[in-house]
Amino acid sequence: MDSGAIRRRLALGLAVLAAAGLLAFTGAGSAQAAPAFCSGRKVRTLPFTTGSVQVFKRSGYVCAVAFPGARGARGRMSVSVQARGGRPVMDSGHFAHHAGPVTLYAGHRCVRIKASVGSGSVSSGWILC
Repeated sequence: MDSGAIRRRLALGLAVLAAAGLLAFTGAGSAQAAPAFCSGRKVRTLPFTTGSVQVFKRSGYVCAVAFPGARGARGRMSVSVQARGGRPVMDSGHFAHHAGPVTLYAGHRCVRIKASVGSGSVSSGWILC
């Protein structure tokens, strides 16, 4: 291999490392940065003993993400969004960082948000009417 090819490979390798480092740096934010998961504006944060759920709205769509209060090992989490008169859309399982996002078109109807992290839970009742 000639010295030009070695320089090109070295430059490409450094560029890839720099890009990976930049992505890792920008992605290392708080788990509460839900706009990365949901579009629109945050309209509510519903706290409960073991976590919180953040609710976003945009053009009739409602999106919710549940976060644990403390980071740790995987645990049981769920989040659901239900428009009045419709069925709930749910994400449930064992997660380490968040449950959701769950997005639903509600139009101008009221919605109910439910979330749980471990033994704690919250139910909003009908909101955003």
